[in-house]
Amino acid sequence: MLTGAHYIYMLFILIVLLTMSLKRDTLIPCIIGVFCIALYASNDIVFSVGTVFKSFVVATKELLGIILIISIIVSLSKVLEEIKATHLLVTPFVKVIKNRTSAFFSVGIVMLVLSWFFWPSPATALVGAIFLPIALEVGLPAIGVAMAINLFGHGLALSTDFVIQGAPTITASAAGVGVSDIIKDGMVLYWTMAIVSISIAYFMLNRDIKKGKVEIQKNIHIYEDEVYTKETKISASLVGVGFILDVICMLVFDLKGGDATALVGGTAVLLLVIVTFINYKNKSLEKVTEYIQGGFGFGIDIFGPIIPIAAFFYLGQMSAFTDAIGVNFLPASSQGILSDIGIALSNSVPMNKVMVCSIESTVGAITGLDGSGFSGISLAGSLAKVFSQAAGVKASSLAALGQITAIWVGGGTVVPWGLIPAAAICGVSPVELARRNFVPVMIGIVVTTVVAMVVV
Repeated sequence: MLTGAHYIYMLFILIVLLTMSLKRDTLIPCIIGVFCIALYASNDIVFSVGTVFKSFVVATKELLGIILIISIIVSLSKVLEEIKATHLLVTPFVKVIKNRTSAFFSVGIVMLVLSWFFWPSPATALVGAIFLPIALEVGLPAIGVAMAINLFGHGLALSTDFVIQGAPTITASAAGVGVSDIIKDGMVLYWTMAIVSISIAYFMLNRDIKKGKVEIQKNIHIYEDEVYTKETKISASLVGVGFILDVICMLVFDLKGGDATALVGGTAVLLLVIVTFINYKNKSLEKVTEYIQGGFGFGIDIFGPIIPIAAFFYLGQMSAFTDAIGVNFLPASSQGILSDIGIALSNSVPMNKVMVCSIESTVGAITGLDGSGFSGISLAGSLAKVFSQAAGVKASSLAALGQITAIWVGGGTVVPWGLIPAAAICGVSPVELARRNFVPVMIGIVVTTVVAMVVV
């Protein structure tokens, strides 16, 4: 049963989406939304004012790991750039990447493969740090690199998850089918979504570059003959070996997700210290502090505007909502505001192929608005199980559709609070990146939903 909180939340989701469509910042609507929901819950204006701050704390805790890894990688990249080790590291890739098309798809394919094995979070830092300078040199702007990282990694790789199989396992369990069924029966849908979204995204980006609507920032040093010092060569070698060993450790010890990200972050910290000492000797104590300050300053600049937005959408999850508000007034059967809204929608329309595919797709996208992606796939699987019986369709294909829309929206391609890592490592605005991805991803979802109506 939906309560006043659900309707208030839906109202502010519409306001946020409208604000985004007008290319305006969404901080004010999100802050007011948190306040209004808290006021409804408590009828206490003083408590509600405090809840705005509490929601920021919840969002910061959720984002802290991402803030740290990005800040640390940026700190390391600053010292590597200063000693010209970055130029040395990217030299092997220069012969392969000759133009922005090859840059876009090279970044994407490498991101796809790494994400299948290690998930997108640790892969983002590695791919962004290595490929961004090369891409800039051949005419692919930073926003294009971020798009490739997002669409191939947080979109295609995370929604398919063929290797680790975390997503299809969750979906299959809720749908009452086998994991192999989700992968096999969803294959047409996975690739339809990927081909349509990525093709349109690159077409639109390339068109806008030719029209001069997207600024191209070139790194004029990449192709110049550089004279590297012995310290620079040692530093570049250590960084290359360090991250290669990380990849080996991830494979040998089966490190995934947060564990893999922690390994990359810890390696970056140690490399920062070692490289700074090699190059600055007795000045290294102060220089490490300088680089850390620069990296964390960058992190705060990027994440500061995102925390209020994330705070509002984390309220859509039961645990975050309870933590922030301090009052659990939702019904005992509630699965969280976003999940409740999805279930209510599914109960309000007739069951046939067209409707069940449309609802499955829509509910998946709605649950993805919290920026998680994975929070909605259990619901997608459960709905697929119910819909398959009511409409006589294949539960595995329908569940795969819900998995695709939930993860492409929430995993980090559309909502600004979900695509922060790629935006941060490429130095672009998360909101601008979300705008760039929005139309291609939405078209992809529509086309994939239509194809699902045929194959389920």
